[in-house]
Amino acid sequence: MQVQDIMVQDVKVCYPQTNLATAAEIMWTNDCGALPVLDGAGKKVVGMITDRDISMAVGTRNRIPSEITVSEVKPQEAHTCVPEDDIHKALKTMQTKKVRRLPVIDSKGSIRGILCLNDIVLNAKKHNSLSYDEVVETLKAICEHRTARREATAGAGPANRQARTEVS
Repeated sequence: MQVQDIMVQDVKVCYPQTNLATAAEIMWTNDCGALPVLDGAGKKVVGMITDRDISMAVGTRNRIPSEITVSEVKPQEAHTCVPEDDIHKALKTMQTKKVRRLPVIDSKGSIRGILCLNDIVLNAKKHNSLSYDEVVETLKAICEHRTARREATAGAGPANRQARTEVS
């Protein structure tokens, strides 16, 4: 099975100058949790912005969403695939890059679709070349705590939290 067999072709996008209120409205209206960010010319994918990125940006700034642009949030790097990629290659990219969505681009870098873990899950049973185990392994890899988070929370287990509470 190839990426093009299950990718969503009607991709909603935004641009660096799009404000967060507009980006959130696009996500809400189209029931999606992320948008590819296209360059100013609307030709190439330059990043991805998620609903979490928007929430964190609004929560950590003293400004309303309509006053914050996508470019100020520094959207995530866009890890991509091409329509002809085997679905297993795309799953491997999702696992190693810890992302749930991959913009699907052509040889010129133009957006052609988006591959979401949700679509993979919903199509796994329809295609014999993809097992539930492969999907679960991908989700497990994506959900695994990142090293930086583990280091930042080292020693913050329940016992240490209780000790800090008792001292306070």
